[in-house]
Amino acid sequence: MLNLVDRIDDRTLDARIGLVLASNTGPAAVGLGRADARGLPTITLERRLYEDAASYSAAVFGAVRAVGADLVCLAGFLSLLVIPDDFAGRVLNIHPSLLPKFGGKGMHGRHVHAAVIAAGERESGCTVHVADNTYDTGPVVLQRRCPVVPGDTPETLAARVFEQECLTYPEAIALWREKSKYE
Repeated sequence: MLNLVDRIDDRTLDARIGLVLASNTGPAAVGLGRADARGLPTITLERRLYEDAASYSAAVFGAVRAVGADLVCLAGFLSLLVIPDDFAGRVLNIHPSLLPKFGGKGMHGRHVHAAVIAAGERESGCTVHVADNTYDTGPVVLQRRCPVVPGDTPETLAARVFEQECLTYPEAIALWREKSKYE
C-alpha cells in the first residue's frame, strides 16, 4: 500500500487512494497505522463480525462504493470476497508466487515462500491478477520473476519477491486502467 502511495506521490502512477480497508485489527493490521500516518482515510471491517463471506463482502463493497472507487487493489487482504457484478473485473490482487503455482487457500506470506523452496523451484516471483470469487484463480494481469538461490530462507526469498511486487503492482494498475479505457 505504501508503495502505491509513493508511486502516486512521485507521479509515476496516476491514481488516487480513496480508502484503505482492513479486515482485522491489532498487530496484523500494520497497514492501518501506515495509512493513518500518510493521511489516508481508513476503515476496519472485521471479518469475524460477519456471519458469512457474502455479508462481509456486501459491507466491504458498500464502503468501496461510498468513496466512488473504480478499482479495488487487494494487498495482504486474506479474507475471501464475493465480488458483486458491478465490480467484476475491477478487483486486483497481488500474490507472492508465479500463479497458478503456490496459490489457493492458506497460501500467503511465509507459507508461499517456504513451499517454493521446499519444491526446489529455481525461480519465484509475483502475480497481479483480476480477483474472482475463489482464491488466486482470476486472469493474470502481470507477473515478474526472480531467482530462488541456494541457501534461501522464506524470509530472504520474501524480500526478493517483495522487490518485484513493488515494481509489478503499480505497472499492473496502469495496464488495467489503459485496458479499461477501451472496454
